[in-house]
Amino acid sequence: MLNEKYMKRAIFLAKKALGYTSPNPLVGAVIVKNNKIIGEGYHHKAGEPHAERMALADCKESPKDATIYVTLEPCCHQGRTPPCTDAIIEAGIQHVVIGSPDPNPLVKGKGVEILRKSGITVTEHFLKKECDAVNDVFFHFISTKMPYVALKYAMTADGKIATTTGASRWISNEASRLHAHSLRHQYSSILVGIETILQDDPLLNCRIENATQPRRIICDSRLRIPLESQICKTAKEYPTIIAYANDPFEKEAALEALGLTLWRLPDENERVSLPSLMKKLGENGVDSVLVEGGGTIHFGFLEQNLAQKLYIYFAPKIFGGKDAKTPVGGMGVLEPKDAFILKLLHSQTLDGDILLEYEIETSSAK
Repeated sequence: MLNEKYMKRAIFLAKKALGYTSPNPLVGAVIVKNNKIIGEGYHHKAGEPHAERMALADCKESPKDATIYVTLEPCCHQGRTPPCTDAIIEAGIQHVVIGSPDPNPLVKGKGVEILRKSGITVTEHFLKKECDAVNDVFFHFISTKMPYVALKYAMTADGKIATTTGASRWISNEASRLHAHSLRHQYSSILVGIETILQDDPLLNCRIENATQPRRIICDSRLRIPLESQICKTAKEYPTIIAYANDPFEKEAALEALGLTLWRLPDENERVSLPSLMKKLGENGVDSVLVEGGGTIHFGFLEQNLAQKLYIYFAPKIFGGKDAKTPVGGMGVLEPKDAFILKLLHSQTLDGDILLEYEIETSSAK
């Protein structure tokens, strides 16, 4: 009889590798025999053994006739590591319980077919919704060849991201800021507009020990970024892309000499074309982007249906000020019926702040 607790354990294990497996999916596996776990494992990092092989290596007794719970359909092709279907068959596993089908064309349905042809019982779609949620980035990238995009901002109770003077440090508390750094670790790149650079001069790195550092992406249509900015001074330490449309100040050579990568992209209303940028990022293997503002950039991603998720850090403070900045700028929608619709996925308190995590369901008018 199947037991949800074993798949939930596999999901928990898979999440331990958040930020480390890109471009591979997050996968966890648990091997059960006589109603007890005899082995478990997860995929730690791209190029290292997959979850199924890690679980088999962890077995305290023979896995023959055991059941393996795995969050994603086992691979059946030779990549940087051998096929997991071979290892499962050779180990004598009797039953394979799968959460999510693998959308990768090299695997899709083929892993299940190979296992069944070998005489192994296969159960599919077990806790599928929960397993799918673990790999929203991987599934999106495989199916669209475009990065999965999340918007992130902190705001006050009256919806401000800065005071009327432009001061914004700090809106959120230390717990929220630490959580925000965990997001930078999870996403393979972080993107901001040039106004954020000019206003805050951020470093845009992840300050968690042993974290994966995100690639930094700056949308700067006219190459206004100061050569003395933290981004420029640390370009050789943290890979950085400047997306621009023209170079009126003739700074290309100077920026490249500092170690920045420059991408000249089409111009849309005097701004870098976001669809063109996302397409090029996908072509270069960037599977996820965390967008941290400013408001014009946020609206651009929403308006063009390029964002899938939104994180809001809600601080119990009021700034006031009719001219104080709000988190989403741009032209805005003209009618309430055109609003961008959000679906709440998760909420939690962070020492008084509130984190709200939403799925962006795009505009109701589109």
